[in-house]
Amino acid sequence: MASPHLTDTGRNGRIAVTPRSLSDGGHPALQKLERAGYELVYPSPGAVPNEDQIRSGVSECVGYLAGTERLSGRLLEDLTELKAISRNGVGVDSIDVEAAKRLGINVLTAPGANSQGVAELTIALILAGSRSIPWHDAQLKSGQWNRRPGSEVSGKVLGLIGCGQIGRRVATMALGLGMKVIAFDEYPVTSFAPSPDFSWAPLEDVLSSSHVISLHTPPSGQPVLGSAAIGLLRWDTGIINTARASLIDDEAMLQALDSGQVGFLATDVFSSEPPAPNRLTTHPRVITTPHIGGYTKESVDRATQAAVDNLLQALAT
Repeated sequence: MASPHLTDTGRNGRIAVTPRSLSDGGHPALQKLERAGYELVYPSPGAVPNEDQIRSGVSECVGYLAGTERLSGRLLEDLTELKAISRNGVGVDSIDVEAAKRLGINVLTAPGANSQGVAELTIALILAGSRSIPWHDAQLKSGQWNRRPGSEVSGKVLGLIGCGQIGRRVATMALGLGMKVIAFDEYPVTSFAPSPDFSWAPLEDVLSSSHVISLHTPPSGQPVLGSAAIGLLRWDTGIINTARASLIDDEAMLQALDSGQVGFLATDVFSSEPPAPNRLTTHPRVITTPHIGGYTKESVDRATQAAVDNLLQALAT
């Protein structure tokens, strides 16, 4: 898939490209790498590469424009030519960063590139869950005229756990829908005060006071929504997760969905992607999307440009 007319392509080494949004159809920004003299290789076009594909496809590469695939320390040790990994997103929890540092591999991210896309999906999932849109669609397509009563979001409280670039965009849009927003963040940007209907709050207040809760925080040692935290929720709370699957204890969430304490869960993220069928993803009160938060044309453009520029800068030093 490298441009054949660029006769000097490859003089500076190879760069692997694995994000699904780039590896099947390419992207104009990738030409920047070719013009700089790199040969592009695609270990698994259109799919998330497995460990064997990464090992064979990236072993001779100096650069790696990476997606969400897991890069363990043992795997990184086998990539002896690799100098830099550039993510077309902000998360690095799939990468053994300590091992990369020990091996002298620079790990780079594109913060903020997909913030708008993820924020818009969050709002879409809030509305979809509040009106049971996927369920109604499935009923009608199966020939059934069944209805569930919905809930209007105007006047309801949206709780944000994590209020960085994505969370603040979600807050602004939710306020525009007439919601009240309360947010918890370990490092709050207290200058962010977009409306009298927005306030910063302790985590316990966000959990106990919100009609809908949306997760926008990095992963930590323990799930944010474990059994104790879920026990603080009001009855019929909606949960949105466009951040990381590890933020939720699956078994505790299943119990809350079955009891009705959680009215719906909408998730765009999974512990393994694609996920194997399981009780959570097939639960009638769960809405699933296949990690599409940052998968918009605009987000892909911003993230790819940033990832390419980061990679070129890292390989030039």
